[in-house]
Amino acid sequence: MAQTQGSYYLPNPSHWPIVGSIGLFSMVFGAANWLHGQSFGPIIFGVGALIMAYMLFGWFGKVIGENQAGLYNKQVDRSFRWGMGWFIFSEVVFFGAFFAALFYARISVLPWLSGTWDLGQMTHYLLWPNFQEAWPLIHNPDPNQFAAPKHVMGAWGLATINTLILLVSGLTITWAHWGLYKNNRKQLVMGLFLTVALGVIFLCFQAYEYIHAYEHMGLKLSSGIYGTTFFMLTGFHGMHVTIGTIMLITILIRSIKGHFTPTNHFAFEGVAWYWHFVDVVWLFLYIFVYWL
Repeated sequence: MAQTQGSYYLPNPSHWPIVGSIGLFSMVFGAANWLHGQSFGPIIFGVGALIMAYMLFGWFGKVIGENQAGLYNKQVDRSFRWGMGWFIFSEVVFFGAFFAALFYARISVLPWLSGTWDLGQMTHYLLWPNFQEAWPLIHNPDPNQFAAPKHVMGAWGLATINTLILLVSGLTITWAHWGLYKNNRKQLVMGLFLTVALGVIFLCFQAYEYIHAYEHMGLKLSSGIYGTTFFMLTGFHGMHVTIGTIMLITILIRSIKGHFTPTNHFAFEGVAWYWHFVDVVWLFLYIFVYWL
C-alpha cells in the first residue's frame, strides 16, 4: 500500500510498467515486420501504439492525482527533476548519433569515394571513377539504384519561417513561466496557448514541406545519403515537436484547472525543459542540414 517512510513517498505497486513493456514490444515487433513487408506489421504496430497511449494516459493520470493529493514532497520533486534531466540527456545522445552519421558521410565518406583522400584513390577508381564530391549530394555514385533529387532543400523560405516560429515559441513559454511565478493565471494560460499554436503551425509547415519535397523535388528517403539524412533528422525532430505539443496541451489543460502554484509546478518546468531542447536541436538542424 502507499505510504510515507521518513521523507519519501512510496506508491502502491503498479501494473503500468508491465502494460508499457507490452506496448513497446508490440510497437517494435510490428515496426520490424512492417519494414519487411509483412501485412500484419502495421496492425501490431497500431495495437502497440494504442497500448502505449493507454499506459501514458493512465500512469500520468495516477501521478497527477497523487501530486494533487499533496503526497509529494521536495525529495520526490528532486527525483522527478533528475529523471527528466537524464531523459533529456538520452535525447541529446539520440540526436547526437544522427548528427554523427551526417558528419561522417560528409567529412569521411564523400572524400573517400571521390578519391580526394590518398587512401581512397583506389576505391574511387575501382567503384565510381566518375563520382565527384559535393554536398548536398544530388549526383549519386549509382543513380540507377538511388535516384537523386531534382533540387535540394533551401535554407530560406519555410525553413527560416519554422526557425523563427520555434524561437518565438521559446519566448512564449518563458513568458508563461514568468506568469506562473507571479501567480498570474491569465498570463500563464495565454503563454501556453500561444506556444501550442506555434507548435501546431510548425508541424503544418513541415508537413507541407515534406509533400513539396516528395511531389515536386524528388527528395525522398530513397534519394541517397542526402535524402536519408534529411528525413531522418527532420523527421525525428518533427516527432519530438509532436510529442512536445501534446505535452504542452496537457499542461495547458492542467493550468486552466489551476493545478500549478508558484512553488509546485515541476510538470510545467519539465515540459518547458523539453521544449527548449527541441528548439536547440532545430537550430543545429537549420545550420547543418538546411544551411551548410
